[in-house]
Amino acid sequence: MRLLTGASLVLLAAAPLAAQTVLNTHRLSATLAHEAVGEAVATCAKQGYHVTATLIDEAGHHQAVLRGDGTDIHTLDSSEMKAYTAVSFRTDTIDLVERAKKEGGPPSAVAKDPKMILAQGGVVIKIGGEVIGAIGVGGGPGNNIDTNCARAGLAKIADRLK
Repeated sequence: MRLLTGASLVLLAAAPLAAQTVLNTHRLSATLAHEAVGEAVATCAKQGYHVTATLIDEAGHHQAVLRGDGTDIHTLDSSEMKAYTAVSFRTDTIDLVERAKKEGGPPSAVAKDPKMILAQGGVVIKIGGEVIGAIGVGGGPGNNIDTNCARAGLAKIADRLK
């Protein structure tokens, strides 16, 4: 019994030490972030849509923003909010929209956090199963256009996500 108690104390004493180690995280380079938003905006522009793309890291910090030609001012906020919502829920916002349709309303966090929006156009960026950020596109007229442009931006850099 004393051996078991002694082992438990060693494990408890080691727990604070483990919490003090350096964390290894992943983040896109500036080059990849800018390529992704550039491709998202260009993809929508080729279809005649004026959008803004915002890419944030896992902590919600901006890494790249590109406001396309002819965009309205609201696209800056909506693209950021879509990326923020995707990274917060760790899923594409189009999936949240579909879930809200089935459940009869948005997740409660969306209603409580003014930085979140329930709208398609936010796409998570993953390395393996780890969410490292999100890209949000705002300005398309619906019909999943923003999502498709965000996915095009992600596809542009997908082979270099390692």
